[in-house]
Amino acid sequence: MDLRKVLNQLEHYQSEKPNRVFTMYLNTDLADQDQQGGEWKIHLKNGLNNFENYLQEDGDSDEKRNFWAVKEKVENFMEEHQKELKKSVIIFATGEGDIWFADTLQMPVQTEFYWEDTPVLDQLKSLNEQFPKTGIVLTQKDHIKLIDAELGSVKDTMLYELDLNTEDWKQHVGPHHADSNLGSGGAKSAKKDEIADRFEENRSRWYKSIAPKIDKLAKQNDWAEIHLIGRSDEIDELEKNMNKPIENKVNKNLLDHEETKVLEEVM
Repeated sequence: MDLRKVLNQLEHYQSEKPNRVFTMYLNTDLADQDQQGGEWKIHLKNGLNNFENYLQEDGDSDEKRNFWAVKEKVENFMEEHQKELKKSVIIFATGEGDIWFADTLQMPVQTEFYWEDTPVLDQLKSLNEQFPKTGIVLTQKDHIKLIDAELGSVKDTMLYELDLNTEDWKQHVGPHHADSNLGSGGAKSAKKDEIADRFEENRSRWYKSIAPKIDKLAKQNDWAEIHLIGRSDEIDELEKNMNKPIENKVNKNLLDHEETKVLEEVM
């Protein structure tokens, strides 16, 4: 999801009867005391039925058909995703299908349903202001991980590893095992110490070489905020060589932690 493009499309969308826009903000947060028994299912059913009952009384057959098409899409989406629900679901849809946006989010919302000529964007805009597109950069000596996040959810993760032979940063593919090629026992310990010493001697130059790549990725991903996490000397060195402003720095080693946990730490 590119939220900026979604918002731009929805902000400029205008319809009229019988092709109206369905807006849904649904609280599915199981940590919420009001959601312990899956009450979202009741709220969803009631919300959809209220519109259906109103349209039955109104008698506009074209509008009813449009709403039924939306209702079927919404129910199918919720059924397909009910095992992977997070804290909320947001849906915008039209019966003609020219608008369809549906996503499960890690951010809480207040349950609301609308059937109007335009999408109701208040909560989505508020979430975008609170949790803008974010880049998280984690350092651990010759490893740097980048997390691309939006609305409190991880969109993508990239890991870069310094090739000590060529002194080039290369994108790492597959599981991360920082010490997998160091041998074993005393040889492993000696090799690790040697790499650590070499890294401290060359850290400034090596971080200077990857900083432009991070700046470029920040621009490509449209990060409104950048957070640096790692040893203070490492993240200070990286910040010094980057052109993009840094929102926050966290002096912790979290590179091997699960990405959603890292995001929770930042937020």
